[in-house]
Amino acid sequence: MQIKVITLDNAEAGEVELPEALFGAEPRADIMARVVHWQLAKRRAGTHKVKGMGEVSGTTKKPYRQKGTGNARQGSLRAPQFRTGGIVHGPVVRDHGYSLNKKVRRLGLISALSQKAAEGKLVVLDATGEEGKTSKLAAQVKALGWKSALVVDAAPAKGFVRAARNLPKVQVMPTVGANVYDILNHDVLAVTRAGVEALKERLA
Repeated sequence: MQIKVITLDNAEAGEVELPEALFGAEPRADIMARVVHWQLAKRRAGTHKVKGMGEVSGTTKKPYRQKGTGNARQGSLRAPQFRTGGIVHGPVVRDHGYSLNKKVRRLGLISALSQKAAEGKLVVLDATGEEGKTSKLAAQVKALGWKSALVVDAAPAKGFVRAARNLPKVQVMPTVGANVYDILNHDVLAVTRAGVEALKERLA
């Protein structure tokens, strides 16, 4: 599939051929949902923790004798029914990540790229430029009409990354970091010529 190439100043810079296998596939919403769930699970810190009956501070002595008091029998003041007792089945420190097949992850990324292309929200840039001026980049993004954009390049220039860092809805990442969650989380996907070639190599 042929697509126009533009510059950041919205000037035409020729055309580029995008492979149908990567940008023209049928988007699979179920696969993308699986990949996004896997990504978000991996991001979770898993540091949530509460104390159980064996961890709360308190005496181990039996509160009162077993029989003859008229109260229900109790063995410890650290039991969960008491105000200072432990929590039953509470969260513990653990890793929420799980494995997902490489083929599923690859298909999810292809589906995300194809969905952006089908929606007309895939833009191919000639290059990202070296200048690190946030004000200039903000004006260019506004002129292009991008509300939120993910810019993918094979090796983003440090100046461009620095300029985009202060724009809240513009994110820049190298091709190796391109992922389903960030692609779907932005309105526009902008890929440079070098980024397209790098994506071809990565998904070959």
